[in-house]
Amino acid sequence: MADRLFGTDGVRGVANRDLTPDLAMALGRAAAESLPVGPVLVGRDTRRSGPMLSSAFQAGVHSVGVDTVDVGVFPSGGIARLVASSGAEMGAVVTASHNPAPDNGIKLLDRHGFKLDDAAEDAIAARLAGGAPWRAPVGHEVGTAMPDATAESRYLDLLANGYPYALKGIRLTLDCANGAAYRTAPALFERLGADMSAIGVTPDGTNINEGCGATDPKALARAAVGSIGLAFDGDADRLIAVDEGGAVVDGDVIMAVIARHLHQQGRLARDTVVATVMSNLGFRKAMTALGITVAETKVGDRYVLAAMRQLGATVGGEQSGHVIFLDTAPAGDGLLTALRLMEVVAATGQPLTELRTVMTSYPQVLRNVRVADRSGLADAQLVWDEVAAVEARLGDEGRVLVRASGTEALVRVMVEAPDTDTANEVAGRIADLVRAELG
Repeated sequence: MADRLFGTDGVRGVANRDLTPDLAMALGRAAAESLPVGPVLVGRDTRRSGPMLSSAFQAGVHSVGVDTVDVGVFPSGGIARLVASSGAEMGAVVTASHNPAPDNGIKLLDRHGFKLDDAAEDAIAARLAGGAPWRAPVGHEVGTAMPDATAESRYLDLLANGYPYALKGIRLTLDCANGAAYRTAPALFERLGADMSAIGVTPDGTNINEGCGATDPKALARAAVGSIGLAFDGDADRLIAVDEGGAVVDGDVIMAVIARHLHQQGRLARDTVVATVMSNLGFRKAMTALGITVAETKVGDRYVLAAMRQLGATVGGEQSGHVIFLDTAPAGDGLLTALRLMEVVAATGQPLTELRTVMTSYPQVLRNVRVADRSGLADAQLVWDEVAAVEARLGDEGRVLVRASGTEALVRVMVEAPDTDTANEVAGRIADLVRAELG
């Protein structure tokens, strides 16, 4: 795990090895001691380790005298929405999002549904490191878990009530990644009248994100022939689409389609979208041609959100499909993103195969290089010398991005170039240098 307890998306690691029940319980104690009152709204994805870690986290919360509301398996975007609307003082999502099944994590939300900022996370980490004595109430002052049988219906109401279009006659195929949206996503689109089928809706605790979902849309592309495919990831905060011809529509294209539609209607706040350094050069050029400003942040939805709040923007996100609509929700929500995309389809009457032509993506190659020490990247001078040389050669027709992962022992090498052969050749050469320098 990273030196800092909280990574870019909460506390994360291999469940029962890095992220143990003891750590989850201590995190619950430390987080809840910062609260004047409760409750803490807690949900999770479908991983086998989820009940174990959720129970341990809640036990820690209860032990310092704060109640919890356990909504069980639930999309993380829905938990953020319900925290903001239910009067909870904090939210906690037990999930490793798009990571494989053995991983898990705990991310914390403030009373408005926003992820905690760095200062709040560091304060909790410091309290956890301080250890005993903890606040230790007894008797009726010990916290307890409270049921919430209405959480799912309230979340679906937030999404569907007031939705401006019926989706009757629109053919959809969903891939729920055997994850948190396996019930809610089909229920939502059935409610809106879509002609819908779904895959990835049989979670067994070990098949989350396995050959399915937003991180691997090939299964959806095969299943969705002739229809629009909507793929969520394990906690359903991301959406990747597939058009009627089977081509993948990533987060950049989704943002471009929605941003253009809002801009044409005069509804795009500040005529600005916020994107990360990973967004495709073609996205930037398309937005500029439309008169839309692209504000750039480092990778991580928390940084996208911070920039959106600072700039007054209401649309922002990542190429991975994590899109935030700040006029509606405090966090990325793949189901909400799907609704916004389908709104453009319904409003324009255009197929997704046509809408996606709003931008032309530059060939982009991403190499994930497993390393022994990702913290050594900053001092790997041979790597940076090569990056500078390539950037000088490509000029305005390409980009190179090399960064350490915030959640895994990886260095990510991304290259965009006018053609795939060049992108592959450059990415391979830089990846080899990273591997040689960092082990």
